[in-house]
Amino acid sequence: MSASGGTKAIVAALAANLAIAVAKFVAFLFSGSSSMLAESVHSLADSGNQGLLLLGGKKAQREATPQHPFGYGRERYIYAFLVSIVLFSVGGMFAIYEGYEKIKDPHPIDAWYWPVGVLVFAIIAESFSFRTAIKESNLIRGSLTWTQFVRRAKAPELPVVLLEDLGALVGLVLALGGVGLALLTGDGVWDGIGTLCIGILLIAIAIVLAAETKSLLLGESAGTEDVKRIEAAVVDGETVTRLIHMRTLHLGPEELLVAAKIAVQHDESAGEVANAINAAEARIRAAVPIARVIYLEPDIYKETATSTGTSQAKTPDADDH
Repeated sequence: MSASGGTKAIVAALAANLAIAVAKFVAFLFSGSSSMLAESVHSLADSGNQGLLLLGGKKAQREATPQHPFGYGRERYIYAFLVSIVLFSVGGMFAIYEGYEKIKDPHPIDAWYWPVGVLVFAIIAESFSFRTAIKESNLIRGSLTWTQFVRRAKAPELPVVLLEDLGALVGLVLALGGVGLALLTGDGVWDGIGTLCIGILLIAIAIVLAAETKSLLLGESAGTEDVKRIEAAVVDGETVTRLIHMRTLHLGPEELLVAAKIAVQHDESAGEVANAINAAEARIRAAVPIARVIYLEPDIYKETATSTGTSQAKTPDADDH
């Protein structure tokens, strides 16, 4: 669900940004507004970012190989991280440079109706894209707040599109404010100030995206609810009597690795233990379908087994990365 919803949101954002980028650049050519130039580059960068997300999703679908036995699911995280770099460099830094130049050497805006008209059109188009991202996110967000959703989501596409669209809408309002004040006062400095604010906004969003995708690249555990489901599924109370310790790791947004040491009855035969492990794996997959790679190690439980700090209860949760 998250993958298909993410793709739908990406395509909607890509279509909107391509149309907006062309309109903004035309408005810049007729008006000379630096806000329009910064916004056109911003929309062009966003279009490239959506292309990167689609490419990452495509590459992540490749089958596992001997060199990459756990597959390519993390490619989606890599391309999401590239998005933050593009947003910082192409979007944010360019806007700051352009705003500084306009403040240093201000000039009036020509043909004011072009930038104003295009900005209004862009706000409407971005609103539809943002609405699509919100609608698709709500399908998987559950009871999480928006901040929690952005921080805890294992699939990077929807949080990236949400933040990009939000940044685009705020940036458009800033650009409209800068152009409006420049027209009202006759002072082009306001256009430069609006451009500068757009650059600061884009850099702030890029830093947030970089921090979140970096955490995913480093490797995050399963969410709290999935960990509880796995813990409940492992023990059958007969052959498997206890979970000694466990580690989980996302190999990709929809693929989870589970490694655990489980306590079994000391008088069980090898065949009975093997059957118990197979049954436990089946229960885990039924409880958490994305748990596709499972390694269970049988052991005899001793009271000192958790004294080494390997208890699952002490496992850091990556939800609040």
